[in-house]
Amino acid sequence: MQKLLLFVDTVSTWVGQAFSWLIVALTLHIAWEVFARYVLSSPRSWAFDAMIMMYGTLFMMAGAYTLAKNGHVRGDVIYGFFTPRAQAILDLTLYIVFFLPGIVALTYAGYFYAAESWAINEHSNITAEGPPIYWFKTVIPFAGAFVLAQGIVEIVRCVICIRQGEWPSREADVEEVDVDKLKAELHVKDEDIQKLDEFVLRRERHP
Repeated sequence: MQKLLLFVDTVSTWVGQAFSWLIVALTLHIAWEVFARYVLSSPRSWAFDAMIMMYGTLFMMAGAYTLAKNGHVRGDVIYGFFTPRAQAILDLTLYIVFFLPGIVALTYAGYFYAAESWAINEHSNITAEGPPIYWFKTVIPFAGAFVLAQGIVEIVRCVICIRQGEWPSREADVEEVDVDKLKAELHVKDEDIQKLDEFVLRRERHP
């Protein structure tokens, strides 16, 4: 079972990381559009549509990845004081009452939403030369399906935690920098950092 859970985690991670490259594409696209508009005086009418679709695709396809890394927002101020079993019971209740109906509805409605867009060859009406948006709307059911699959995995994790009293492991991912560990590896002391700060302040006051 654990191998299956980690496999779904891996798929969600791969999808999220693959679509994260849209950040680079979006950055380059905006930079070029600013250059073309203000330097070349040749803006593209469809640029804004493309920005919306790239960001929207990135946002939707990152949902399963974020869920796999347990990164969605929650009230940790209270939640963190609960035992793992109590956390799992609360999560399981919320998954069944809110998550499953919402994501199933999103995926189901998103399929027909995208199918209708393909049927009418829908284009954006934000600008005169609006690009096709049926492919963008197709992202909705796909993103919903990935989030639903990952959500089922999280439900299974809740059940395991309720039975065993501890959360099962997740796939390792990028972690925030451990400052204390980094200072130890670089042999840097707090006194050295304080002296550097004081030196910088002196230089700023007396350049």
